[in-house]
Amino acid sequence: MRDWFTKDFGWKIFSVILALIIWLTVHKIYEEPGTSAASAAGDTVTYGDLRVLPVSTGADVSDYRLTQPTVSVTVSGSPDAIAVLQANQIRATVDLSDIETNLELERRVEVSVPPRVTLISVEPSKVGVIVPPKH
Repeated sequence: MRDWFTKDFGWKIFSVILALIIWLTVHKIYEEPGTSAASAAGDTVTYGDLRVLPVSTGADVSDYRLTQPTVSVTVSGSPDAIAVLQANQIRATVDLSDIETNLELERRVEVSVPPRVTLISVEPSKVGVIVPPKH
């Protein structure tokens, strides 16, 4: 029985060390996706007081008024994309193409962001539109 422990003792130690290295490598590989997923989401930044622009395909929108002329937009992206991102690259619009006259109604705010940047949230997501009276 004693011979069972002492025979090829060097190979046994080498096998245990090699098994430990393999286990640590596999363990590290399984841990990394969780940490890289958090960093893949990237940095998040919020731009407040972004002006909302009314747009329409045919009508003149200069007389229309928005009850909330600005919104707060939260975006996410890689650290290098967020580092060069400027507020004027984010565009918030309200489509007034099929708007009725003499009504006050709510419209959804559409936000466009540059490539490699993801829109997280818009507050408020809808704004009221005051339609001017027809003469």
